[in-house]
Amino acid sequence: MFTDGRQAEHFLALMADERFLVVPAISIFEVFKWVLREHGEAQAIQAAAVMQRGQVVDLDSRLALAAAQLSHSLQLPMADSIILATARDHQARLHTMDSDFRGISDVEWIDSGPMANGT
Repeated sequence: MFTDGRQAEHFLALMADERFLVVPAISIFEVFKWVLREHGEAQAIQAAAVMQRGQVVDLDSRLALAAAQLSHSLQLPMADSIILATARDHQARLHTMDSDFRGISDVEWIDSGPMANGT
């Protein structure tokens, strides 16, 4: 969304009402790092600022334990399990293009389409 990618419109529509936007703090880390690497510091700062308009949720011990259980049961990486645990804790629907979430029933996985190499 922050770099006008293929599914930007989908995510822009979701972020239109910031009152309903739940943002795990680790998501700010992940997005900032990716945008910084791919597009530079100015765009990374802008992306982080937009994300902080939502309800930013810090990781506490309760969420950490829930995330660890999800990581174990679903074989998710650490950051992904924290993101999913946060969404579930806030009864929020997670919308993502991250293939690690494909097939999880309460996640809206959005196909990013064919890759540049045709796969």
